[in-house]
Amino acid sequence: MTVLTNTSQTFGVSSGGGIREDLEDVIWDLFPEDTWAVSNLDKVDATATTHEWLAQQLAAAGANIGVEGDDASFTSLTPPSRFGNLLQIMSKTFLVSDTLEAVKKAGRGSEVARGAMVKMRELKRDMEYAITRNQVCTAGGATTGRTFGGMELWLTGFLNNATVNTTVTASTAVRSTTTADTCTTVPISSGTPGATAPTDGTTTATLTITNLNLALQGAWSNGGNPSVILATANNKTAIDGFTSIATRFVDVDAATQSPIIGAANVYVSDYGRHTVVLHRYMRTSVILCLDPNYWAIAFLRRPMARELLLRDRSSHRYPHRCQMERERSGIHPRSECRCRARSRFHQMGS
Repeated sequence: MTVLTNTSQTFGVSSGGGIREDLEDVIWDLFPEDTWAVSNLDKVDATATTHEWLAQQLAAAGANIGVEGDDASFTSLTPPSRFGNLLQIMSKTFLVSDTLEAVKKAGRGSEVARGAMVKMRELKRDMEYAITRNQVCTAGGATTGRTFGGMELWLTGFLNNATVNTTVTASTAVRSTTTADTCTTVPISSGTPGATAPTDGTTTATLTITNLNLALQGAWSNGGNPSVILATANNKTAIDGFTSIATRFVDVDAATQSPIIGAANVYVSDYGRHTVVLHRYMRTSVILCLDPNYWAIAFLRRPMARELLLRDRSSHRYPHRCQMERERSGIHPRSECRCRARSRFHQMGS
């Protein structure tokens, strides 16, 4: 087919020549925002930069037989233990010129409003990242910021190899590696977590159903109900591959196409029913078996967005700067710490 002479075509006319852009008036969100800990843990108020709480531990259950008519004997009352975590300032900033705010834009009316939304979501993910990893607890100083201890620090001391079905202790906890790591210290019995981050051994190991059950047993035997298992993609795939006595079924009505079930969102063990949550931000060598009733997030200042100082100088005006910051303590267990300190499975490698 021959193109007629002098035919005007789009290939010869640029957008500057009058062709309108075909740009959708919407901005699609392409970023993951699932934050299990930030969205599901309880929120409490803090009143100082160190947030503390008390936890009571009961004596071990045993025989209790009294003699008729005998005088009572008295034992000392065990005082509660005092725990704490530090508050950490988290912030996100951005700059928008007055001109950009004024011109017509695609997909949003206000660049300041869009920036505040984006940065608040980024702040939420940063918070989730710090909570679920091995961030250390440090007091900070004049030129350094305070940091709260992440979940892994509260579980330090329970990462040694366990090969028998016994109550988990600091020397018989679950660890799928045969080489040394830095997680052999005793569990936190009072105070704040230390400034040394738990690290892994060097031998890669495979997540097994035996080790996962041992971790769940450790939480249950210490009074916890680990109803949630947080796992990264590699460990979630390993859990999906576990064999069991159950067969995967799903109810489908006559008008719906049948799905192929290849994943486990609920894991049932001898110690209860556990929801398996796919998590993006925790370390790939770790699985967290948690009882949400023993964790909370304390805020000194709730999440907020505010405009920082705006100044005029002659005909030039400085651009807007918005900052969101939240000062908070890390996640903290709100009851007896050891109950949660044993609710974690630690796996080497990915």
